[in-house]
Amino acid sequence: MKSLLKLAAVSMVALGTSLAHAADIKPAVVFDMGGKFDKSFNEGVYNGVERFKEETGISYREFEVTNPSQREQALRKMAQRGADPIIGVGFAQEQALTKVAKEFPDLRFTIIDAVVDLPNVQSIVFKEHEGSFLVGVLAAMAAEDGAVGFVGGMDIPLIRRFACGYAQGAKHANANAEVIQNMTGTTPAAWNDPGKGSELAKSQFDRGAEVVFAAAGGTGLGVYQAAKDAGKLAIGVDSNQNHLQPGTMLTSMTKELDVAAYNSFKEALSGTWKPGLVELGLAENGVAWALDENNQGLITEAMKQEVDAARAAIVSGDIQVHDYMSDNSCPVQ
Repeated sequence: MKSLLKLAAVSMVALGTSLAHAADIKPAVVFDMGGKFDKSFNEGVYNGVERFKEETGISYREFEVTNPSQREQALRKMAQRGADPIIGVGFAQEQALTKVAKEFPDLRFTIIDAVVDLPNVQSIVFKEHEGSFLVGVLAAMAAEDGAVGFVGGMDIPLIRRFACGYAQGAKHANANAEVIQNMTGTTPAAWNDPGKGSELAKSQFDRGAEVVFAAAGGTGLGVYQAAKDAGKLAIGVDSNQNHLQPGTMLTSMTKELDVAAYNSFKEALSGTWKPGLVELGLAENGVAWALDENNQGLITEAMKQEVDAARAAIVSGDIQVHDYMSDNSCPVQ
């Protein structure tokens, strides 16, 4: 009986500790332009926080930014309500999150895709150039005549990093590959312009591209539709987008955004959350290429072997993928 009572007491203490953690955490997320159902970057984060909610039963506050002026306001409102931790989605929230995190030093903030050097901020970034290298390999191998394309969203160093990694991968698989590149624009509107994405993709197809990789948020939807209409191939980004146009989506370059968001909340709940920089590349399984029932018929065994070999070489250091953001240059075009 004493043993049973002791066991019950221990269980109650454990339960009490668990409930205390649950009571302490009031998570929140501020989604950026495009919204949580953008089928890309924001939606990856949404999937992660939803998983956390389903597993723990702990709800989270959320806000979807529809114009740039709302970022700081939304983050501050979450902080004023005592939300902790607060996830800011995307590099565009860097300035706003920096300001608000300084105002609320006792609260924890996580920013995804940017770096904020503050003692209460966790910065999660991805090595997009490594994942883009892999899909560049696949694109070049799928292009019979050697021409592939890239459509970026807003013309910023981060998107140039995708483009450079992609070009390096294409040239690795085929030294004579031609890489045609276009950026959609220079303002945030470039992330949500499917019409422009379609127009740029059609132009690249007319110039001989057989596969186009879109790193352009919602603009990419136009690229994928254009590929479908032209009987060409497209490559998705951030989340697995193979299902959007099955049969003409060669693959998707994925970033484990869901895992990053889930871990931020989960670590806060368990007491293991830490500020500082978290970099996720191939070695950390933070970026990858997607293979599923929607594209398996497009990926040959030779392509699998080549891309697996490239991945292993990057992880081991035998292949060094140049990072455009290190010096804003690219060794191949």
